[in-house]
Amino acid sequence: MSVKSQPQNRAGRVPEAVHGTSDFIVVSNRLPVDRVPVEESDDGWRRSPGGLVTALAPVMATRDGAWVGWHGAPDESLEPFHHDGMDLIPVPLSSDEVELYYEGFSNASLWPLYHDVIAPPEFHRTWWDAYRRVNMRFAEAAAESAAKNATVWVQDYQLQMVPRYLRQLRPDLRIGFFNHIPFPPPEIFAQLPWRQAIINGLLGADLIGFQRPNDTANFLRSARRFLGASVKAQQVHVKEGDGTISHIARAEPFPISIDATQIQKLAARPDIVARAKQIREDLGNPKTILLGVDRLDYTKGITHRLKAYGELLKDGIITVEDAALIQVASPSRQRVESYRLLREEVEGMVGRLNGQFDSIQNTAVRYLHHSYPVEEMVALYLASDVMLVTSLRDGMNLVAKEYVAARSDNTGALVLSEFTGAADQLKQALLVNPHDIDGLKATIVRAINLPRTEASRRMRAMRKQILSHDVQRWSEDFLTTLHNEAVRDDR
Repeated sequence: MSVKSQPQNRAGRVPEAVHGTSDFIVVSNRLPVDRVPVEESDDGWRRSPGGLVTALAPVMATRDGAWVGWHGAPDESLEPFHHDGMDLIPVPLSSDEVELYYEGFSNASLWPLYHDVIAPPEFHRTWWDAYRRVNMRFAEAAAESAAKNATVWVQDYQLQMVPRYLRQLRPDLRIGFFNHIPFPPPEIFAQLPWRQAIINGLLGADLIGFQRPNDTANFLRSARRFLGASVKAQQVHVKEGDGTISHIARAEPFPISIDATQIQKLAARPDIVARAKQIREDLGNPKTILLGVDRLDYTKGITHRLKAYGELLKDGIITVEDAALIQVASPSRQRVESYRLLREEVEGMVGRLNGQFDSIQNTAVRYLHHSYPVEEMVALYLASDVMLVTSLRDGMNLVAKEYVAARSDNTGALVLSEFTGAADQLKQALLVNPHDIDGLKATIVRAINLPRTEASRRMRAMRKQILSHDVQRWSEDFLTTLHNEAVRDDR
């Protein structure tokens, strides 16, 4: 499956005669499996939920694929193993590296910087050193496992140096990179002390994918500004130190989507339909159920949503007898201080709203600080009349797309932040600026009172878009473009 501990020449490259056996490799921070008790699985692993795994599993099966990533436990090394049709190559991380590379540079430097500095980023050289070191380890694992002329697809902001390192190790490879979160404008990206290195890292890829056209434009503008790169028609001529062109890197938007077929099938299951009915009954069968589903993250605009909802209750425009809010806030990065403070703020707001507006029979906010299986999420989508997505900045937001896919009867309304990537595709949603609390309140009221014919027309158009642009199409579009770009480059 992979070649272990191959010697490198003085240039830092794996000798050309040394190759692995995998024709297609995905590299991501985490492997697509979760560890479970042995009684739940023969080998102690279960495939992780999520669209990326769903999209790439068929490609893995047909192209002798392997997946490189951390298995989730620090200070533990595992040998490569096979699970559910995929070769899995674990990359070990120490506890210090999890703290410095992941919690530090990835999520306290890059994440806030790339999300328009909603929270202030921190820049520490020790974090940066760990980030580079871990990225090299991921690149080496992929280089050792890849067959000659294989395709390697690197995923997301934690691994932005991998394309450059991988090209240095294995120039024969076809390399793609996809950034799942926004890419900031140059005026914000300029704050990063290691901005040139990050851009050089990404330019090691043949194809760099982003969620939105604006993200693509931001990256290309940064390449021009901070590297003096020659950019033409979304292509960057990448030069070696001596000025010769090594390859052409292309940047292009590829908006990610969901496994719409799976969501539709779940939404039609009798047990899930019955569960949706039970949820409404448990809430006292209010006229309207509002739903928010987010990771507990400061980019999601949860406090803005609660503030708008609370003011609607205070103003008497809605009552707890007529409208209830379910807020699912799944745990996220609980060891990072800004996330701990956010949890305290959100739970304090929920407590005050419930204390002020609850009745014996009705609750203003049903707050759920848990992660739920997809079956329960679909039941929540079916039970809810209005979906509230109020992100302050979001690469895509797949929850919005899942809600639409689940509404097979074309009922329901989607209130969607214009600062999400999903707003580019779901233009028939009720778009809103979540910073405008009065505007958000008015849009929520409009969604609650949306005429059935208008709601049906909007939902039908959004469903058509999602069903024709699912996650399988996303992966096919990216890999086809990567292949074509590499062929043009070879010429």
